[in-house]
Amino acid sequence: MQTQLYPLKFLPIFKEKIWGGKKLGKIYNLKNAENIGESWVLSGYAGDESVVLNGKLQGQTLRQLIDTYRYELLGKSIYEKFGQNFPLLFKLIDANDNLSIQVHPDDKTAWARHRSFGKTEMWYIIDAEEDSELILGFADDITPEKYSSALADGTLENVLQRVKVSAGDVFFIPAGLVHAIGKGILLAEIQQSSDITYRVYDYNRKDAAGRERELHKEQAIDVINYKKSQNNKIEYQNKRNEFVSLINCDYFSTSFMEFSNKQFLDYTEIENFAVLLCTEGKFELQTSESQIFVEKGEAILLPATTKVIKLIPSQVSKILEVLVF
Repeated sequence: MQTQLYPLKFLPIFKEKIWGGKKLGKIYNLKNAENIGESWVLSGYAGDESVVLNGKLQGQTLRQLIDTYRYELLGKSIYEKFGQNFPLLFKLIDANDNLSIQVHPDDKTAWARHRSFGKTEMWYIIDAEEDSELILGFADDITPEKYSSALADGTLENVLQRVKVSAGDVFFIPAGLVHAIGKGILLAEIQQSSDITYRVYDYNRKDAAGRERELHKEQAIDVINYKKSQNNKIEYQNKRNEFVSLINCDYFSTSFMEFSNKQFLDYTEIENFAVLLCTEGKFELQTSESQIFVEKGEAILLPATTKVIKLIPSQVSKILEVLVF
């Protein structure tokens, strides 16, 4: 007899990066943790599959759960579209230094070259030091030839658009947008389940072994959107104890809520799974048959069979709710 599904918490997967810092170590109470750039909080990506942390399914991977439960876990339409491939990847990123300037391919190119999903993503800024900024596309329209020339003569940064950020800011990063996360930013990233990144410039820095990281200049040429960047910042009005819609795209729908009161969430009309990512605070999540405590940096997968939950905050908390249709 199968175990009945319930809200699932997962072990984070930590990634050391040349630009990583100490903030994620503090969030997850890790000892002597330095240079941790990413925490993959929910992942079905091959080789980096999340493992269940709570309940009777503890120790099983996300892929094992999909193999066993299929429609019950993902929802009928999602399973029929993606099969055993969980469609999204959830991360926290600590930029103790500037990340490389990079771009991601769309689905068509990623599939042709890598047999992979493309990579469209969004960022929610959890914390940002004063004057921290992002690189988001080009300041003006540019031709591939002028872009290549700027890359060759070291003036690429001069033609890019920079945007200062603050905690709570939200940005949409479609495939094709040249971008980079700047020093001093801690953010949550929600993206397609892909690890395809074309790195075009990395400030000529070297790793501990004295080697520069691989660049992908040629692969990026026909992927980049060379038009002047539109405003990729998502404007929204925070309404405490209410969900506010942030992004609706082909790959995910994301809403935000800051709450201090008990919340009842009803997914009766939603046929597929949902994910709640806690970006601040602490709360208890209850169903009629289970309860778990959720803290900053944790993602909870609500199976398609989970329809009504209650959130009881012990302090002011913030969550991102993510759906796939």
